[in-house]
Amino acid sequence: MSKLPHVGTSIFTVMSKMAAEYNAINLSQGFPNFRVDERLTDNLARLAKENVHQYLPMSGYTPLLTKITALVLKSYNRIILPETEILVTAGATQAIFTTITALINIDDEVIILDPSFDCYEAPVLLCRAKPVRINLNNDYTPNWERIEKAFSPKTKMIIVNNPHNPAGKTLTEADFEALETLLQKYPDVILLSDEVYEYITFEQSHISAHSREKLTNRAVVISSFGKSFHITGWKVGYLVAPVHLMNEVKKVHQFMVFSVNSIAQVAISEYLDVVAVDELGTFYQEKRDYFRTLLQNSRFELLPCEGTYFQVASYASISAENDVDFCKRLIVEHGVAAIPLSSFYGDAKDEKRIRFCFAKDNKTLEDAAKRLCGV
Repeated sequence: MSKLPHVGTSIFTVMSKMAAEYNAINLSQGFPNFRVDERLTDNLARLAKENVHQYLPMSGYTPLLTKITALVLKSYNRIILPETEILVTAGATQAIFTTITALINIDDEVIILDPSFDCYEAPVLLCRAKPVRINLNNDYTPNWERIEKAFSPKTKMIIVNNPHNPAGKTLTEADFEALETLLQKYPDVILLSDEVYEYITFEQSHISAHSREKLTNRAVVISSFGKSFHITGWKVGYLVAPVHLMNEVKKVHQFMVFSVNSIAQVAISEYLDVVAVDELGTFYQEKRDYFRTLLQNSRFELLPCEGTYFQVASYASISAENDVDFCKRLIVEHGVAAIPLSSFYGDAKDEKRIRFCFAKDNKTLEDAAKRLCGV
């Protein structure tokens, strides 16, 4: 009997496969198509001939842990201990899976805010716990009254994604105050804060769980070098957690992957000496603005994008089709692949909205926009 009977091929795989079959421009999966910073790839090439190919410590390469400590301090003014409060992971997905596996027990309840990324629910189910999926408002802001009503004595964790994939929304100061007030009523509930797009925000600065004193002792914060440095295929991320949670997470991590790719950790550690992560938002804001300008004469309605490298668009004025069928037709007839937002909802909510990834070179965005303006 399947442990995940309702899980099939992911929508990302389906759309990317169709994009390849129809030679469509793939704006569905969230990966950049431009070159990685040569300072990073040069590090990798040089290190390939050095003695960095054996197991590293389970928690991560020691100099990298120290530099993550400095990065968190500079970004959020939070002091963390590199030896005990940081864990380098094989990507953010592994960090999320390991955290849930370590901290969630049979019959616990986990609050998931929809639309949500597809890696949240599966580990909850594998723990024989209950995912409680609560829809955000139509503008993708949290409805804290609705969220609080979903809490119960069995609630063990709430998962927050900020900046939000797929919506591109960021949480406000008022949102964090509401979250803190709620969690004060439930002192045993853990916050899993997925912040993999933390350095990709635009007009408003990112507010992190790292910077909230009321949350840091109960939060596991997930980060991604893959997202920040355009190296999604390297699968290197990290999580930060207080010692009492980290000890449990490490117990699972050691049997899941033990340690993470050695050469990648060393290369990233050296790169952190020269890269300016605070420039990443400006880089992607230019991408966002350019893509939106290219689509201004299309029939798509572009929703606000405050962070991430995703643009949500409504096609309600174009077609009454469900979003999955529309995305398939978009590939077949117009040669552009996108992701239907209903795939991010537990109840398959369909608002005639789709997601484009604009982490592409300008030529790709121009070619895609030309086709989309013809829809």
